Amino acid sequence: DSFALAVDPEIFNLGLPILGICYGMQLMAKDLKGGEIVTADNSEYGQAQIEVTDKDSKFFKGMNDKQTVLMSHGDFVTKVPDGFEITATSGSCPISAMADPKRGFYAVQFHPEVNLTEEGREMLHHFVFDIAGAEANWSMDDFIEDAIANIKETVGDKKVLLGLSGGVDSSVVAVLLHRAIGDQLISVFVDHGLLRKNEAQQVLKALGDDFGLNIDFVDASELFLGKLKGVTDPET
Repeated sequence: DSFALAVDPEIFNLGLPILGICYGMQLMAKDLKGGEIVTADNSEYGQAQIEVTDKDSKFFKGMNDKQTVLMSHGDFVTKVPDGFEITATSGSCPISAMADPKRGFYAVQFHPEVNLTEEGREMLHHFVFDIAGAEANWSMDDFIEDAIANIKETVGDKKVLLGLSGGVDSSVVAVLLHRAIGDQLISVFVDHGLLRKNEAQQVLKALGDDFGLNIDFVDASELFLGKLKGVTDPET
């Protein structure tokens, strides 16, 4: 497919551990000598049972031979690249995982990052710490410091207008922005009449009183509810 996303094959010459997930596994098979991929007659989506065939694999270390994983793919690897070995298989996807431990290359056709892959977190832990040798030296405090620094650099002395819904996403953004630029932030919170009981007051207290944000509150409930009067089809 000429429109398919690709990576610079030179990443495989950097001498760094690499984990290919789903499409990433297919790219490995495509870009590394000896690998082959084909388009499946039918796409596979849903939980599947795989069998770990390499009992010494660091990626599957200490795990049961049978694993429940989430598959979601339309292509699959039919031949592993030179130096690779098959590390897991399934009835619908004979090459469910592959690895070249000498180069630190690992790949899985399934998705270890989702909850439906029951031991996916452990698999990723093995790759990050046992294979890549990373250290657990990152914390949410580091994220906050980096985010605040990036906001200050991006905004400078300008002002920021934020549509504040009171949900998790906009609330986190609002607090980070406030900590970074203070009164340069203008937060607008609109009550459209469809909020939960007392939700507007709770948002104003939590973010305004407790966190010190300057919030412009707009009660537009009559406007919204008036426009919705008589509407019974939500697609109208």
